[in-house]
Amino acid sequence: MKPLAESLQANLDALKQTLHYGLNSDVIVREFDIPTTPPTKAAIVFMEGLASKDIIDLAILQPLMLISNLDRDLRAADVLEIVERRLLPGNQVSRKDNLRGIVEGVIAGTTCLLIEGCRTALEVETKSWEHRGVSQPTAETVVHGPQEAFNETLKNNVALVRRRMRTPDLVSEILKVGTLSRVDCAVLYLEGLTNPKLVAEVKRRINGIRADQIQDTGVLEQFIEDRPFVLVPQTLSTERPDRMAALLSEGHVGILLDGSPFGLVVPVTFWSLLHAAEDHFLRWPFGTFLRLVRVVALAVALLLPAVYIAVTNFHPEMIPTDLLLAIAATRERVPFPTVIEVLIMEVSFELIREAGIRVPGVIGPTLGIVGALILGQAAVAASIVSPILVIIVALTALGSFAIPNFNMAFAARITRFVYILFAAAFGFYGIAVGVFIQMMIYVSTRSFGVPFMSPIAPFAQSSGDLILRYPSWSMELRPAFLQTQHRERQPEVGRKWTRSGGVDIPSPSPPEQPRQGVDAGSQGRSGSLKVKGGGRRA
Repeated sequence: MKPLAESLQANLDALKQTLHYGLNSDVIVREFDIPTTPPTKAAIVFMEGLASKDIIDLAILQPLMLISNLDRDLRAADVLEIVERRLLPGNQVSRKDNLRGIVEGVIAGTTCLLIEGCRTALEVETKSWEHRGVSQPTAETVVHGPQEAFNETLKNNVALVRRRMRTPDLVSEILKVGTLSRVDCAVLYLEGLTNPKLVAEVKRRINGIRADQIQDTGVLEQFIEDRPFVLVPQTLSTERPDRMAALLSEGHVGILLDGSPFGLVVPVTFWSLLHAAEDHFLRWPFGTFLRLVRVVALAVALLLPAVYIAVTNFHPEMIPTDLLLAIAATRERVPFPTVIEVLIMEVSFELIREAGIRVPGVIGPTLGIVGALILGQAAVAASIVSPILVIIVALTALGSFAIPNFNMAFAARITRFVYILFAAAFGFYGIAVGVFIQMMIYVSTRSFGVPFMSPIAPFAQSSGDLILRYPSWSMELRPAFLQTQHRERQPEVGRKWTRSGGVDIPSPSPPEQPRQGVDAGSQGRSGSLKVKGGGRRA
């Protein structure tokens, strides 16, 4: 925070020393004279590759060196004022009075203008670097819905959210995170709607981070979550601007980090981790069906191998006799106990999945499919595992793939091994104990002060958008656990074109046809259509 001096040379020496001028080949210092009487010395400092040379030439150097024509005696303060107000056509110009602010701006892509005799520098917006354009989502793909995803540029990501929420109440506050590499972090919320205490808590946690570098929201998430040792995610990671905009309208807070193509939404509940962006773009029966499928998929991913172990080892009377004999016949030549057999297949599938992700190019999916087929067939042929276990492991993998949130699916994959050990030791009693412990952990977990199992535990009135997908016109209230400043999302009757008692809608008149005894320009009587139905909550 060292203040600037009046001497231009002293300021340049301090900047050159801080930016390692001479060693860094991309640090550019350009000294020139502003044509006053006598001439005023000035200099610009920028980083090559981060700043646009065309903007610097046309919007800074050319006006100051060729167009200014300040042919009278002026003080340094007057020169600074005239340059800022009349000679810099850049759309964003700000003042900096300390060395740290100048350095942070230069390494972020802006151009710093220093003038002899001024303790204040001008920072001109000239950012221009190569970046990836807006592309389709890869982790949250949808069939019906917007096809835009965040990229690595913070301003583009904020603009994508603003395009979805065209309201002046959307606030984007920029914070700095990291002590070595200070990265811009945007906190998004709706002024007048979002709980101010929630916004203050989010900013308090971000400002309290003490780390050299925060490269991605995945790292930022680990610094701001409530309970780091709980497997389940306590923030919602999304790459879709439309989903972040929808959650902001409910009263959540969004977090975007420069350089990361994913955003965070806080707080999060267990039920929102089972939701997908496509649920709201489909009609409510289809969205409800998909959510029920995901609940079944989560149960299968967690409990199916454990239930198989418990049934075959401790409770064989629960299996029909014919199926029991078939399972016994397939396992007759398998030399391992059931739990070892399950662990071998589960670990093998995790290896195949990880190898398929890490192998570059199009070989990855091919390796996963071919590896699973060949490995499963060879294991059955070698009598290492039974055929029914291959089916169970495949169904378990499909269940984990059906979970929409990646972190939630990862937590389910790890928790599955705990249930396998509990079932191998105690059967169904072990599974029951595991479910009880897991529910106790979930109930006691909070996300930014909000209970993780809200609004079920503790119970609170909500719009009903948990497992079942209610019609959009019936979800009139925002979630109670967010304690928003405005609870109502829409009026009780959202479909104003209809009433509970029905309304007469005139049908279009029939086409005019000339007929005998009637003029061609005469009109027939129009009928009417009685429409029933209302816009009230179901």
